[in-house]
Amino acid sequence: MLAAPLRLGSRSAVKTPVASAKRNVHDIMISRTGKPIIRQGGGGRSSLSGHTATVFGATGFLGRYIVSKLAKQGTTVVIPWRDEDAKRHLKVSGDLGQVVMHEFDLRNTESIESAVRHSDIVYNLIGRDWETKNFKFHDVHIDGAARIAESCAKYDVDRLVHVSALNADEHSPSEFYRTKAQAENIVRGVFPEATIVRPSTMYGAEDRFLNVLASKTTHFSSNSQKAIVRPTHVADVAEALEYMMHNDWTAAQTFELYGKEELSVAEVAEMVRRVTLKKHRNYNIPSPIMKQICKVLELAWWPIYSPDQVAREFINDTPTQGAKTFADLGITPAEFEHTSLTYLRSYRSNLYFDQPMDASELGKFRKGEVHVVD
Repeated sequence: MLAAPLRLGSRSAVKTPVASAKRNVHDIMISRTGKPIIRQGGGGRSSLSGHTATVFGATGFLGRYIVSKLAKQGTTVVIPWRDEDAKRHLKVSGDLGQVVMHEFDLRNTESIESAVRHSDIVYNLIGRDWETKNFKFHDVHIDGAARIAESCAKYDVDRLVHVSALNADEHSPSEFYRTKAQAENIVRGVFPEATIVRPSTMYGAEDRFLNVLASKTTHFSSNSQKAIVRPTHVADVAEALEYMMHNDWTAAQTFELYGKEELSVAEVAEMVRRVTLKKHRNYNIPSPIMKQICKVLELAWWPIYSPDQVAREFINDTPTQGAKTFADLGITPAEFEHTSLTYLRSYRSNLYFDQPMDASELGKFRKGEVHVVD
């Protein structure tokens, strides 16, 4: 076993090495320049990029996209998991041996350290939209993020990318956004070189945005769906995360990733209605009453709607002035109205499923020239 070599710019140069933080010869690389020493192949699934990445939250919505992007270029991807069934589909994202499964517990520091000790970049995508009896927002967003950051610092991991959320604010009326902001400060305090990423409302095949609006014809809200969102395609966010692995100038930076369009939820719901050719109705319930209803719904053993989600209905997607965006990464985000058609078509009735859904039809949907099923 060899101790990690002293690298230019490494935190090992300014702190006492931990005796137990041993690394193997295959861990020695110059990833701060984006050029690993050990590399094989011309790039692609069967190559060896020389990078090892740990992706916490890989079994979630965004996780499967970044795992796919990393593994298909020959990166060894370590996937910490809790549920045996939730991680099976990720095994085929890369070539044989490229995707390494590692069982862990967010409350067990030793299991987290074991997952990051051989990696040169760690992605923390872990987050919750609602609380459960076992994991509160504080447990996941703050305590979990702190343990991951401390483990990365202990083993001198080169890069840490922490995914937060747009609208993260310590003074937010939503505990979700408050804990996200607090986690950012803690991560930066432990690991100053961490890259903070704040995506806006994401959409894609497995999202909880378009699928919720399209799967039900009756909706209840407290803000008459007036909240302003700036939807961003999940594949664009994954591309941005992949870019950060190869470009070290992104270290210690904060990026806010959001789409071009600025729409109200009601406008998105109207677009969904016209694309799916179904009637969608929304009933407005005052916030105090809605929160009490949600407290009762929380007694169910599956997530329905939480009081904190009611609070988030009144918060608009608001970018921070002067923050780095997709443009700084050289990425042009997909157009929401065109890309979303792919995910909404499956909600059409079989009677209308075969009708054209290309971009040229979008104008008709806007004007209401397409018949809607009653």
